Amino acid sequence: MKLSLCTITFRHHLVSLEDLAVWAAGNGFQGIELWGAHARNMAGTSNRDGGWLAEFGLSVPMVSDYLPLDGAPDTLVRKTLDLCRLAQRWGARKIRTFAGGSGSAETPPERQSFIAERLRTLCGLAADHDLSLLVEIHPGTLADSLKATRALIAAVNHPALKVNFDVLHVWEGGDDPVTAHRALRPHIGHYHLKNIRDRADLTVFEPANVYAAAGRRDGMVPLFDGAVDYRRFLSELAGDPAAEGSLEWFGDDCYAVLRRDRDGVAKATALTAGNARPLRAAGMARQ
Repeated sequence: MKLSLCTITFRHHLVSLEDLAVWAAGNGFQGIELWGAHARNMAGTSNRDGGWLAEFGLSVPMVSDYLPLDGAPDTLVRKTLDLCRLAQRWGARKIRTFAGGSGSAETPPERQSFIAERLRTLCGLAADHDLSLLVEIHPGTLADSLKATRALIAAVNHPALKVNFDVLHVWEGGDDPVTAHRALRPHIGHYHLKNIRDRADLTVFEPANVYAAAGRRDGMVPLFDGAVDYRRFLSELAGDPAAEGSLEWFGDDCYAVLRRDRDGVAKATALTAGNARPLRAAGMARQ
């Protein structure tokens, strides 16, 4: 499995992408998943792109953003094209968004059709740029369960549509991650890996809390210490070199937790390190 860290982990940190690249390469990661906000804010730095990151032995598997499906059509198309260009700049093959802003059970059929039609249009734009459009399995969207995700895939009916399989959110929606994975595997383009201490703590991942600098982090736990059985799930991916995932850590002690979780994923999937090229920058010692 090719494993990346997410720049969103460092949303409240004063750290450069070069610092993250040095650390990621020195700690066995193969890539860095770019948060859309970070990718846009680096658009003016002409010396930062996929080729630059490749000098560290790293790649960008996906640029993760939030496309305005409810917005005016011209605005939606413009923002999607901008995101596609950012992905191409970094050599990413995937862009991520969410399937609306309400759960499948609360969304009327005509609204579901509207979201599916919008996603189909965006899939066409992504395909024109040799990209896949990934919808994330997430509560409060039309991909909030296995059943809903399968229905959405059928409704959009476009080969560029893929799934960002967020293991925790699959479990949160009431499905067994292993069962859901087997059902959706042909459509999965990426994995997000994170965990929680207990189902009662799931509100810690609500956007208003996650994105607040002073938000609550209690309940966020390392990958192998939580309620979701990642050893069982990752055994499904053992020996699959094409699988790509990201550690989506939102809590404290970022470097220590990411290093520990990366080592755990490596063991669970028989991932081997040592494929990074020699670094051109100093400072690769573990922090």
